[in-house]
Amino acid sequence: MKYLSTADPNFKKLLDELLSRETAYSEDIVTSVERILADIKTDGDPAIISYTSKFDGLETDSVEQLEVSRSELHDALEKIDDQLRTALQYAARRIENYHRHQVMEDWRFFDEDGAELGQRVTALDKVGIYVPGGKAAYPSSVLMAAIPAKLAGVKELVMTVPAPQNKINSSVLAAAALAGVDRVFKVGGAQAIAALAYGTQTIPKVDKIVGPGNAYVAQAKRLVFGEVGIDMIAGPSEVLVVSDTSVDPDWVAMDLFAQAEHDEMAQSIHITLDEKHHLDVKTSIDKLLPHQPRRAIIEKALTNQGALILAQTCQQVADIINRTAPEHLELMTKDADRLMALIRHAGSIFIGRYSAEVLGDYCAGPNHVLPTSGTAKFSSPLGVYDFQKRTSVVRFSEKSVVNVADAAAYLASKEGLTAHQCSAQYRKKSKQR
Repeated sequence: MKYLSTADPNFKKLLDELLSRETAYSEDIVTSVERILADIKTDGDPAIISYTSKFDGLETDSVEQLEVSRSELHDALEKIDDQLRTALQYAARRIENYHRHQVMEDWRFFDEDGAELGQRVTALDKVGIYVPGGKAAYPSSVLMAAIPAKLAGVKELVMTVPAPQNKINSSVLAAAALAGVDRVFKVGGAQAIAALAYGTQTIPKVDKIVGPGNAYVAQAKRLVFGEVGIDMIAGPSEVLVVSDTSVDPDWVAMDLFAQAEHDEMAQSIHITLDEKHHLDVKTSIDKLLPHQPRRAIIEKALTNQGALILAQTCQQVADIINRTAPEHLELMTKDADRLMALIRHAGSIFIGRYSAEVLGDYCAGPNHVLPTSGTAKFSSPLGVYDFQKRTSVVRFSEKSVVNVADAAAYLASKEGLTAHQCSAQYRKKSKQR
């Protein structure tokens, strides 16, 4: 790990270097994804069958055979281990309870001229959920995407998930059944994103695609944006932990490990104002790391992207946080609320030593699909609002239009838009006739 101090004259430069992780995709990935998208857009189902065979070793005669039936989904929910089912149901309840507060509603008001203005809220018709597969299973990601969409009122949820050698983790299917996913296809990678974006003879075109994936999936989402909506381009996972001597340094080390074990590109950063605590955390890392089953991944992530930072003031800590705009932020200090007031940019904030970020990954309630790579400066966590759209509503009467028509006509004339000007003036003239 890198050991940094705000007392170092070069600190800002060193911090920028730490945060400047390469986000561009290789030319090979871009070329490959562009070809896949073009093939799916042109050929539809036959291209899906070909790529599914090539990348997942799944041979099939038709895309219909790649669809998981409703009975299979419900069988998975019934057959999984009782403890796992109970845990998924518990997580689902907490996720639903939290996201229910995000549901937007219509509103109206009358302005000083008597015009009625407002906003109408409607749900998206059809949403695609991409769930990673292959190396790991992510039933929690299914719940985090599907439950807010259902609360928003989305009519149809279409899920795609890779099934290497025709195998899907039963917990993913169980989560889909529990969350009310309507259709599930055993298709992964860029070809799944293309199918959801363009539609094929069997897989329906959706209005928006959500869910994380590898570099090929991320690039595909980037390229189809505009054809469909997307939630975000997710980068490697991140955590920034702020702590003091009130917290066991072993807890801090394990929270850093929990993020680093995602993959070699994950980033774990620790900040403290206390020099002894700074050294204690380092000691805990050295002590606990050799016993981690995913040690190789953690070690590489910490070596390449990790840092222990010693700051001098609370304001410096806040400045680092706001510069970093981390995906996950843990505030494990005695004055966490004071520090919280200074923070503007973070995907999700966990306050207090008992609020481990890992709880948010599964069942705290808030969404775990969060902005990464500093995008928390302008982006928000996935939520119900991502599945609802807002439509402006305007209603003028013969009386209330007079002043607005005058102002609009004048502004249009200044912009040289004569038809605009006349369109506004016609409304006022109608009252005078």
